[in-house]
Amino acid sequence: MRNLALLLAYDGSDFVGSQWQNQGRSVQGALEAAWEEFTQERRRFILAGRTDAGVHAHGQVANVRTETRHPVETVMRGMNALLPEDVRVLAARDVALDFHARFSATRRDYRYLIENGPVSLPTLRHLALHVEQPLDTAAMAEALPQLEGTHDFAAFTVQSPDQKSTRRTVYRCQLAEVELYGRRLIAIDLAANAFLQHMVRVIVGTALLVGRGRMTAAGLRQVLEGRDRKAAGPTAAAHGLTLTWVSYPATLLRWDDERA
Repeated sequence: MRNLALLLAYDGSDFVGSQWQNQGRSVQGALEAAWEEFTQERRRFILAGRTDAGVHAHGQVANVRTETRHPVETVMRGMNALLPEDVRVLAARDVALDFHARFSATRRDYRYLIENGPVSLPTLRHLALHVEQPLDTAAMAEALPQLEGTHDFAAFTVQSPDQKSTRRTVYRCQLAEVELYGRRLIAIDLAANAFLQHMVRVIVGTALLVGRGRMTAAGLRQVLEGRDRKAAGPTAAAHGLTLTWVSYPATLLRWDDERA
């Protein structure tokens, strides 16, 4: 028995999410179908992070226990030949049998893209949220780092009786500018040990209130401390969000130069 880790990229536009569901296309379902065709094995894939419908990834990680003897290079080529065009295996590695894509992870990085201008570029419609109203990016840049550190993020998630704890450690919460297809985009970069359901998108929705002048930096801090979901902003649209990387202890998994 082997344990293989796969580095994945996918366009989430036509998926119901990363996790298998009773209806609709899922990334996990696509992986498992391709794997069965490739190896004649029925195996359950474990994903590092659960992404919602419409959310993209180029740093997702999955692992599968298998009896196949194919070298990792053959696994990568074979899977990419069988997967739909909106999912790709970027790399494959043999890992220890106790490696778990989700529970072994120490950090997850996300980026949310915002196109701020009067007219949206059609090629960005599945990658960035279009906001026509001018945004105060300086105010957003001042407010976001207040969320760094270990806090109770109850105000930024879906209330659920099954949620054991809403405390998370955020390593990075900052605003940057990037260029894509000749457009200057606002990027909100977040990294944490783990994220709550919709946490990134609610943080983005709240940051947009700051950018629109409807909340101050101090107000965002009050939302965090108040732990009231109703005080935070709306959940931002899924299509602007990408899972960019998942980190592990170097003794468990290293991808060398494959980081996108």
